[in-house]
Amino acid sequence: MDIRWLFRAKRLAQNPPSAGRVKLFLVVLALCLILFGIEQVFGWPEALTPNGTRRPRIGL
Repeated sequence: MDIRWLFRAKRLAQNPPSAGRVKLFLVVLALCLILFGIEQVFGWPEALTPNGTRRPRIGL
């Protein structure tokens, strides 16, 4: 663990985020989890899957 993370944790402990920022974080996290759950239940749409794309060959 880097010393910068310890300084960041100290600053976060001394000045915790506001209630509004915590709520915003939780809402964004919930939306991400909902989208992940929908993808797991219904699968990835076939229309969004690229077909026949190849990586460009790099070489001589």
